[in-house]
Amino acid sequence: MPPLKRKQDVEKPAKPRRRYTQEFREEAVQMLVDGHSAASVTERLGLSHVNLLYSWKRALIGKAGKTASSLDQRVHELEAELRRVERERDILPLDRSTLFFKFRSDSLVFLA
Repeated sequence: MPPLKRKQDVEKPAKPRRRYTQEFREEAVQMLVDGHSAASVTERLGLSHVNLLYSWKRALIGKAGKTASSLDQRVHELEAELRRVERERDILPLDRSTLFFKFRSDSLVFLA
């Protein structure tokens, strides 16, 4: 009796690789740059994985040169700062005592 084949030993028919036009890639990256999440762009366009989208972005930025990469870095910095400021904004209303009262050396002053 021949040995049984394991699941990983069974050959699967190879799927043909999808080919994407340069225009399609640029539009997908533009959606990502415009603020859509990578997961939503991947799902909308039927891409296999978000890494594909990020590799297209990296390639397009590499082709654009040093200016595009510095702009991309600046965008990352600004997004990080925005997240930090939003966290501060969300935390600030929790400490209401600092919003309404200002301590002076001689008295307590109500600020409204």
